[in-house]
Amino acid sequence: MSVEKIITDKLSQAFAPVHLEVINESNRHHVPPNSETHFKVVVVSDQFNEQRLLARHRLINQALADELANGVHALSINVYTETEWQALDEVPKTPNCKG
Repeated sequence: MSVEKIITDKLSQAFAPVHLEVINESNRHHVPPNSETHFKVVVVSDQFNEQRLLARHRLINQALADELANGVHALSINVYTETEWQALDEVPKTPNCKG
């Protein structure tokens, strides 16, 4: 199973998101073709209500602890409540790789 699919499954199970995007951004970095090392996630879930941003990030990191310890080098995390998501114009872009 691909790392992207594993991340998608774990985040879906952990957060029952109303919106979920898992984007493999490895091609934007200096890694071999078809790598699965750099990801961006956008998670919109009611579970983030009453949670500060740092707590939300910790929850994502906990859910993906195995992947982060075993091959995922970078994870851009964008987490929102449904209200925040509806008010958002666009998700912040991931900065270009400098390495």
